[in-house]
Amino acid sequence: MDEELKPQASSPVNPPEREVALVAERAQRAHEGGRMPALYIGHGAPPLVDDSLWVAQLAAWAQALPRPSAILMVSAHWEAAPLTMGATRTGVPLVYDFGGFPERYYRTQYRSPGAPELAADVRRLLSDQHVAEEPDRGLDHGAYVPLTVMYPDADVPVLQVSMPSLDPEQLFQIGRRLRPLRDQGVLVIGSGFLTHGLPFLRDFRVDATPPAWSTEFDAWAHEALEHGDLDTLSDFVHKAPAVRYAHPRTEHLAPLFVTLGAGDSNGEPLPSIIDGYWMGLSKRSIQIP
Repeated sequence: MDEELKPQASSPVNPPEREVALVAERAQRAHEGGRMPALYIGHGAPPLVDDSLWVAQLAAWAQALPRPSAILMVSAHWEAAPLTMGATRTGVPLVYDFGGFPERYYRTQYRSPGAPELAADVRRLLSDQHVAEEPDRGLDHGAYVPLTVMYPDADVPVLQVSMPSLDPEQLFQIGRRLRPLRDQGVLVIGSGFLTHGLPFLRDFRVDATPPAWSTEFDAWAHEALEHGDLDTLSDFVHKAPAVRYAHPRTEHLAPLFVTLGAGDSNGEPLPSIIDGYWMGLSKRSIQIP
């Protein structure tokens, strides 16, 4: 669980300018114009907002994209069947779904506008299945932590929906059904972490050397993404190295498949915008045109 993420050191106060500039360059190259892209991002734990490199990279990424009309967020931290939509009104309290952190992390606020129109579109696009609502559920940290960096003014409507399953094919089909939202300027974000083997971490420093299981899984995923190999990615349980260490439970990889479905990929390379590691975990994040 994320309460185990207790970093012991921060990244440099001034992140390397070239690393930040590369993020903006990659995002601009990957954007083909017209509709909004679909993203899969490593959201991490609340302390990631104290990591100057991650903050600078994520902010540069958002600034390189067109301004979205709304954001549809799928977080690793909400599993509920059937697919459930969270609060559609402004001001619903955030979900502080973590423990063991300093008090200041529980005082974070993110009062983004509700997105009732987007909720209606989601219901329409999924009209052949039951879609539930949980109007009093605010954004969890998998949603609001990255958004506080990407859109700090909290002026873009946000709708979070649950994952009704961790099955890659089911999640891919949900993303595929929601793909038309991108033509309306909606930014679809799957928020997880490419490796998330918390029980197997031994060094909790931000700059810890990544364990072999993390680098092996990351290299495998990177190659599959570079080849646009959706079949290999979706069969990660059988094909990925060190999978039981990288993902002892698969909820942090699962949002990737919503992104892949929404992304309309036909075997083209799926570019990584952010790579590298945080506390030994791969923060590889992608953008699909």
